[in-house]
Amino acid sequence: MPSVDSATPKPRLFDEVRAVARMRHLSLRTEEAYLNWIRRFILFHDKLHPRDMSEPEIRAFISDLAVNRKISASTQTVALSALLFLYRDVLKRDLPYVGNIERAQKPKRVPVVFTRNEVNRVLAGLTGTNALVAGLLYGSGLRLIECLRLRVKDIDFEYGQITVRDGKGEKDRLTMLPRKLKPALIRHLRKVKVQYEEDLAAGYGEVFLPYALAAKYPNAGKSWAWQYVFPAPVLSRDPRSGQERRHHLSESTIQKAVKEAIRKSRIAKHASCHTFRHSFATHLLESGYDIRTVQELLGHKDVRTTMIYTHVLNRGGFAVQSPIDM
Repeated sequence: MPSVDSATPKPRLFDEVRAVARMRHLSLRTEEAYLNWIRRFILFHDKLHPRDMSEPEIRAFISDLAVNRKISASTQTVALSALLFLYRDVLKRDLPYVGNIERAQKPKRVPVVFTRNEVNRVLAGLTGTNALVAGLLYGSGLRLIECLRLRVKDIDFEYGQITVRDGKGEKDRLTMLPRKLKPALIRHLRKVKVQYEEDLAAGYGEVFLPYALAAKYPNAGKSWAWQYVFPAPVLSRDPRSGQERRHHLSESTIQKAVKEAIRKSRIAKHASCHTFRHSFATHLLESGYDIRTVQELLGHKDVRTTMIYTHVLNRGGFAVQSPIDM
């Protein structure tokens, strides 16, 4: 069989993958993850070109990840999705179901949840933009990336709601805008608008637009409505277009601040930014809200995903009473 004559596949293959990924509107993060797994797949099979491989080679690679590399079930799923994307979407190879794969075991874990007191302690340890972002994670049940990708037009102060665009599974949904956060968010947006106007005056001020909106609405990228609610402090170069502009705030900035606030609060839990979302769901259920309502606010496709939070309630003693307490 012919082999790839370097440590990485020919640039032409990667160019094809990137082109199809962008045509399919995959995020830059997904695109880079897929390219990484395709590269590892080729190196695993001694640099054979993917056109000279098929289901047996895919099966061997994915099984090896679980058996020898001990990767998680979710990582194994991403690797398989990358290879199916390569064959079905890029190489146009009609692959049947790839079966007989040694699957990594997905552990069933109960989510870590803050008590209401712990939420207050962590939020009290944050200031400025970090505090506002964390407040929305807890008060609106947002994922961190959903919060950072918010545009000005997605905040509706009159109706008290937030529109989450292209959430997990490319779905839109509505969630509440906490009344307590409105004044701080209004003050924050005033500061953001000053920075935006300064960028415009300096010849910048244009933000990334999803899909083909930039071609359809050429001036939308410079409008106030499309600006990020939480812009980055400095301009950066877009890795796809090469254009210099202001992206949204980095996830790591918030993650580090929250981790430090948790440490200073002396909360002995393996918590993170996502713990605010878990706490949002659990505290709503504690307050008596219907599980279907919580499902919609979280954007879960299946109510069984939301039902994990009922286990947290049970663990807290709301359903079963210890005999020593009777």
